[in-house]
Amino acid sequence: MAIRRRKRHDPPVEVPMGPMIDMVFLLLVFFMVTSKPIKQESDISLALPGTVAQDESVEIPDEQRIQINQTGSVVLNELEMGDPGDTTLTRLSASLKRFKESADAARTKAMVTLDPHDLVPHQRVVDVLNACAQAGIRGVTFADSTMDGQGAQ
Repeated sequence: MAIRRRKRHDPPVEVPMGPMIDMVFLLLVFFMVTSKPIKQESDISLALPGTVAQDESVEIPDEQRIQINQTGSVVLNELEMGDPGDTTLTRLSASLKRFKESADAARTKAMVTLDPHDLVPHQRVVDVLNACAQAGIRGVTFADSTMDGQGAQ
């Protein structure tokens, strides 16, 4: 294989740099103009779902009935919410908080009626009243056991 040797009189090969720099700047300007700037996360408007206050009151059950059985179990609207040994009544508190939030959104007053059995210890009634206070419910009344026929038997 014959290797061609360079002769001394061949001019050196030169790459013109001026047009290459011009092309690089044109490409740089093209990509800057056609690309979109990245939106920062803080600039993105985002609406999360939540409760919306009503302009007028909505018909919802505005009274919850809490019964305290002779054994000490707590029943909210026919649904058992606390065992006799449960003094914190977290399930009852959570349910009452949801009731209070829905009553506030509907612009109605949240009312709770306590119906304790005649032989229930006073401490159990205080536990239920504490759960109502944790939920932020101020309207608490007591049922008259002689009126609804559920007195001590």
